[in-house]
Amino acid sequence: MSYRLPGDKSKALLDQGLPSLRDGLSYQRRAASSAEKGYAAPAQMIVGRAEGDFVWDVDDNRYIDLQNGWATNPLGNCHPEIIEAVHQAHLQYGFQWEHPLRIPAAEKIASLMPGGALPRFSFEVSGTEAAESAIHLALCHTGRRYMISFTSCFHGEGLGTKMVSAYDSQKNIYMEAWSGGVLKAPYPYSDNIPAGMTQDQYVEYCLWYLETHLTEYVVPAENIAGIIVEPGLAEGGNWIPTTEFIQGIRRICDKYDWVMIVDEVLTGLGRTGTMWSIDQYDVVPDILVVGKNLSGGIEPCAGVAARNDILGDNPRASGGSTFAGTPAGCAAALKTIEIFERDNILAHAAMLGSLASSRMSTWEQRYDIVAQVRTHGLLMGVAFRDPEGVSEDYYFARSVRDAMLRRGVWAICDNEPQVRMYPALNMAPDVLSKALDLMEESIDQVQREGVSIGDYPPMPSGNVGF
Repeated sequence: MSYRLPGDKSKALLDQGLPSLRDGLSYQRRAASSAEKGYAAPAQMIVGRAEGDFVWDVDDNRYIDLQNGWATNPLGNCHPEIIEAVHQAHLQYGFQWEHPLRIPAAEKIASLMPGGALPRFSFEVSGTEAAESAIHLALCHTGRRYMISFTSCFHGEGLGTKMVSAYDSQKNIYMEAWSGGVLKAPYPYSDNIPAGMTQDQYVEYCLWYLETHLTEYVVPAENIAGIIVEPGLAEGGNWIPTTEFIQGIRRICDKYDWVMIVDEVLTGLGRTGTMWSIDQYDVVPDILVVGKNLSGGIEPCAGVAARNDILGDNPRASGGSTFAGTPAGCAAALKTIEIFERDNILAHAAMLGSLASSRMSTWEQRYDIVAQVRTHGLLMGVAFRDPEGVSEDYYFARSVRDAMLRRGVWAICDNEPQVRMYPALNMAPDVLSKALDLMEESIDQVQREGVSIGDYPPMPSGNVGF
């Protein structure tokens, strides 16, 4: 099976969007650049419908969904029970700021937090808003002016989160002057480690940088409010931190009285096989940021959980917005958590994670273009390289992702030389196995035939597949 992409209906809609939607001119320019170099633009499609483990494009081609609403649909696409709960909330409340679902939803979410140590919850609409709220909470709670984040991190697209994020050197161009309160620290990658260090040595260096270099040569420790870290660097390439690194951050935060913020917007609620990824490091943060999986992908709902002394009485730290904690969002969150508990979703996700890890375990040895396979539960990524060092590494990743899409598997490949996969936590095991079979076929094809995809033109709409 090989789909001709884009199909006629998808192409017509894509062409229609070029004159009016964001990056339409950029798409045309970069597609032309690819053609000049002898490369094709990536395969494209527009989603026509979605259900469970699958999506169909408007041309009725079916795809196994490893993109998963950018890791937002933990129970698959369009879960009927969550849709019904949201519908009933709309019928009963429409939109009201004060409604009776807000309190039980906050109580339920707080009850799931690591160690039962974060009893208060503040609603936000998106992960971006929640991350910004968490940072402001830390600044106001400590009365300090600096935050530490990490290279390759991503915390959102708001003004504040753009300043904290660092997954692309081009992302904040022309906004450099706004980032004066952010200190960027190295993240302990597991590949391309500098100076010939082992990973253990690099982790030790990264912790030394936090504890000694920043505080002795950059900013006094007493003027740093805290650290924001992802226990699984998702957008930056699905990098998995070591236990020593995460526990080291906790130790340093305790030493200097810094607030430890854990951003679990993507890694939380089962993505790594436990309720929170931080649970696997035996660490309790001071603030935890949650989003995406919280409402089953049906209605926006996100927020911040924190210690009593941080969120219970911090009048200078404002948060929330008009649509934070809507009736429908709270109804979706309550129903999602109910299904998690009723259907033992965490155990199923852990089983799928083991299946995937085992299935991909030989790829680094079998394929020269595979630089590294990284899995942590269902936080999955495969990094690619040019073994000859001639083409850009990300051309290989994009070519693999393109071949996958034409075979009927939808995964993510954006700014980094890897393909990322976020299947639903309740995906059928045989469906996941089939998807990985097709992915390996795609890797084998690119290994034999070489790259076919060059510069990656952005899509002309946020509503199309890439």
